[in-house]
Amino acid sequence: MASINTNIKHYPGFLAVTVFCLFLLYAPLLVVMVYSFNDSLSIVKWEGFSLRWYHDVFNGKETAKYKTAAWNSISIAVMAATAATIIATLAALGMNRSAQWRGKSASFALINLPLMVPEIVTAVATLIFFSAIGFKTGYTSILIAHIVFCIPFAYLPISARLQGIESSYEQAAMDLYATRTQAFTKVLMPLMMPGIISGYLLAFIISLDDFIITNFVKGAGIETLPTAIFGAVKQGIKPNIMAISTLMLLVSVLFVCISYMVGRSGSPTSQNSE
Repeated sequence: MASINTNIKHYPGFLAVTVFCLFLLYAPLLVVMVYSFNDSLSIVKWEGFSLRWYHDVFNGKETAKYKTAAWNSISIAVMAATAATIIATLAALGMNRSAQWRGKSASFALINLPLMVPEIVTAVATLIFFSAIGFKTGYTSILIAHIVFCIPFAYLPISARLQGIESSYEQAAMDLYATRTQAFTKVLMPLMMPGIISGYLLAFIISLDDFIITNFVKGAGIETLPTAIFGAVKQGIKPNIMAISTLMLLVSVLFVCISYMVGRSGSPTSQNSE
């Protein structure tokens, strides 16, 4: 029986629905980016192109507050992404390079659970857990929560990359008298590296941009960049907030693009096409 080639682009209304969805997703971001270059104090009245609000971000009255918040965000994101990537790599190896074992499906579901549970539920549950064990909220509580939350984001690209690597590579290395450790470090790890880098970058940007979980478990006296922006917005939206938001958006887009390109360059399909 001949297969039917279905091209959804030819369905009536596909283009209109696509444009409408893209407009809803990206129009607010474009408005924020455009008005971050507005010379006016007003957030709705355009009075000419200017970089004054970007200068205000780095040299204004609130610079010290935002620098501290940015340092907290970056340092937490680096450590959380590193820990999450290590755990995700070990989990991917256990799930993809081990024989079938009891509870494997349940373990896979457990790893991916944070992706399916609403983030607000995760935030409340994490706060309740910290309160139940008497753990003081602050920098460390944010770090622990981010590590747990970032594991599935790091796991998915690493696991996908590992699934595309035949076990025959390691077997061939051990046939040539390599130890299991040498087969992993010299053969499997380099092949996995695009997935590991992609997973790390995704975990980093998820941690850097997270607000809901951070806002619940941060405690008093510590701010990350998203929570600092939220606190400033409650007092009124200022043009410098748009500048900070634009910078964060550009960093997020950059990391996501790098993650995509690294993952794509290491995929078997891209290697075959070359």
